[in-house]
Amino acid sequence: MDNEKFVDVAIIGGGPAGLSAALILGRARKQVAVIDEGRPRNAVTRETHGFLTRDGISPSEFRRLAKEQLGHYPSVSPVEDTVLSIEGEDGNFVLKTAQGKTITSRKLLFAVGMKDRPLDIPGLSEVYGKSAFVCPYCDGYELRDEPLVVINRGSMLMHFAPLLSGWTKRFVVCTNGPDELSEAEREELRNHQVPLFDSPIRSIDSSAGMVKQVVLEDGTTIPCTGIFFKPELVPGSDLPQSLGCRVTEAGVVSVDEFGKTSVPGIYAAGDAASQMHQAIAAAASGSMAAAAANNELNKEAWLRE
Repeated sequence: MDNEKFVDVAIIGGGPAGLSAALILGRARKQVAVIDEGRPRNAVTRETHGFLTRDGISPSEFRRLAKEQLGHYPSVSPVEDTVLSIEGEDGNFVLKTAQGKTITSRKLLFAVGMKDRPLDIPGLSEVYGKSAFVCPYCDGYELRDEPLVVINRGSMLMHFAPLLSGWTKRFVVCTNGPDELSEAEREELRNHQVPLFDSPIRSIDSSAGMVKQVVLEDGTTIPCTGIFFKPELVPGSDLPQSLGCRVTEAGVVSVDEFGKTSVPGIYAAGDAASQMHQAIAAAASGSMAAAAANNELNKEAWLRE
């Protein structure tokens, strides 16, 4: 790719949302640049679940197939790079990249996802994506009826515990410090025979990525075959906010039902604009946002003629 490029839509992020958006726009005969740095959040995961016809596929294979199919559409250009800055407005956005490229685009579509903030729990990184997960819709079936440890606390725990009970009743909760629960909430857990430990976690013992036990600072050891934990997430990019896009308290870009942000000409999809964090949901939202951007481009061209 030349150091200067003009496109109809610049897609920042090459996960399921961005790739799905590129497919729709490529089929709509739009010039598209898909800019991605090649470091997906789900790279630690062995399998992607819940995506019809692709259940169990590895994230890397999913991307390989997607890029192979996008190769049939000559108007779609992959760009392995990082966007450093964006200036301009609807119809004339100018992107500068880490490799010195300049991309001018009529519309923007952010599919930058979220990034994990490292958790200070010794041993967690060794099991993350192998036997420790964040979403039971994605990985709960493989751990059905297994003895699990849930690392969570407060109101999010009281949402998560009933949810997880659909996959297994054999779980204990480690809050890794103060539980941030009311006495009524503790009683609710007791009524459902859910043990609660608030001692900090000393370590997670594992072998070849498979968890064996969680060890607490007070000496308690909790044997288990899997873990679900609450991740600490940060936006994959602060560029949407720097351009004036409204962001929710949860840190995701605020969009309407078609992925349109509060700034004209800018769209967002996938984990960047949702707390669903499912590959199939991200792909669907990318498709919707791409169709909305394409409709807007077509209408603008119609009015110019």
